[in-house]
Amino acid sequence: MSSSPNFHPSTGGGRGDLLRVAAVQMNSRDDKAANVETALALIDRAAADGARLVALPEVWSYLGPESGNRVNAEPIPGPTIDRLADRARRHGVYLHAGSILEIEPGDPRLYNTTVVIDPDGDLVARYRKIHMFDIVLDGVATYQESATISPGDDIVTVEVDGVPVGLAICYDVRFPELFRILALRGAEVIVLPAAFTMTTGKDHWEVLIRARAIENGVFMVAPAQMGQHPPGHWTYGRSLIVDPWGTVLATAPDAETVVSAVLDRSLLRRVRRQIPSLSNRQPERYAWPDEATALALGQPVGR
Repeated sequence: MSSSPNFHPSTGGGRGDLLRVAAVQMNSRDDKAANVETALALIDRAAADGARLVALPEVWSYLGPESGNRVNAEPIPGPTIDRLADRARRHGVYLHAGSILEIEPGDPRLYNTTVVIDPDGDLVARYRKIHMFDIVLDGVATYQESATISPGDDIVTVEVDGVPVGLAICYDVRFPELFRILALRGAEVIVLPAAFTMTTGKDHWEVLIRARAIENGVFMVAPAQMGQHPPGHWTYGRSLIVDPWGTVLATAPDAETVVSAVLDRSLLRRVRRQIPSLSNRQPERYAWPDEATALALGQPVGR
């Protein structure tokens, strides 16, 4: 389960302390129907392996040219989420729906949205991605998520069998403020579905996931997209499950697959006792510098 200091699989953790989670890794493309069938099959596999919480990757129902975003978007609830709800009921599991492109009737905007479905098939949480992936990778590609997607407003946690779980999506991982707030709101597990680029993923993916786990004393569950997607973009894959010490509990190979691990809350309590970074905070001493405004506007700072 973990090689963290002072941790032994045979010690600690009654039934209420243990949560088996699964991260689904996919190579979604621009064939929505095929993507849905693949996701359902992988959910079935994860459930058969005993997972109580199954998590899908980012934009798994459609990952193709941006021109197809709107036609493949759906309301929530809608046909795709209804099929996931049926699977959650069938298997008696919590299902984190990765993220899909959401449209609301009468709203011209789209959202990159995740929902959590409980074992009764009920939607118990909804999170719309806050941070838009608007970047330029010199000589490689330009991405502007905000061209077709609008950011959400709310920071969201939900309980899974009594375990507080925080919600985030992909590029959110580069904004530690969000993860600190989730931890301060009680999150012990944070699920981060992603479609990390190959260029950034090979150098940043594991480092960022482990950093967010360590600095907040949380488990990170990060199901990812892998491989090539139309019109020629590549995602890194390597879905991860990481414990609060920063130890990698599971890593996916370069394939559509499922990886799983048992999360032991007694380990989380032990790590937070040994390294109490949440309780050692000094919020009264923190203030955003004036330079923060200039940086946000892309203006030069200092001389």
